[in-house]
Amino acid sequence: MIFTVAIDGPAAAGKGTIGRAVAAEFGFAHLDTGLLYRAVGVRALDDGRGVIDPHWAARIAATLDPAHLERPELRSARAGQAASKVAALPEVRAALLDFQKAFARRDGGAVLDGRDIGTVICAKAEAKLFVTASDEARATRRHAELGDGHGFEQVLADLRARDARDAGRDVCPMVAAPDALLLDTTELSIDAAVAEAVAYVRSRMHAGRD
Repeated sequence: MIFTVAIDGPAAAGKGTIGRAVAAEFGFAHLDTGLLYRAVGVRALDDGRGVIDPHWAARIAATLDPAHLERPELRSARAGQAASKVAALPEVRAALLDFQKAFARRDGGAVLDGRDIGTVICAKAEAKLFVTASDEARATRRHAELGDGHGFEQVLADLRARDARDAGRDVCPMVAAPDALLLDTTELSIDAAVAEAVAYVRSRMHAGRD
């Protein structure tokens, strides 16, 4: 069976948690596409000693080893900011496009979460969700993840800066697909958000069989 679930949304809205849960529920493969850009961004930063060279970033993206996605530092705030910067580079996006599209149409079903999955990578996905939450709620979640070494106001400012970059970039900006289910997790528990997403995906699967 080929069935693609595309989940988009800003940082710390819960799309990754929901994506993993949906994949587990239906036995689908899961890809956090943000990790692709984080891996490219971190290596580009390291190789450039703090400066991202667009051409080198594109070369990294073209030769990315899936094993690099397991690096723990990819979950850091530094990696998130680097990902947002390289994601705005057309050469990097082009290099990673085929990898994501092939994953999405693999046999057995797939869930991909990111920022342009439902609009660009998988525009014809059988199920699409746009997961969002208030700035304050997202900052509270991210602050809890990062620990007390990061001030709440700085975390909030970083999230808003990344939102602006992701939504305002010329190439594949972050927007909700017209046919995506909008899922606001501001007031929802994890279990409630997952339940709503699972119910929606199941309804789309049933619709495809009718």
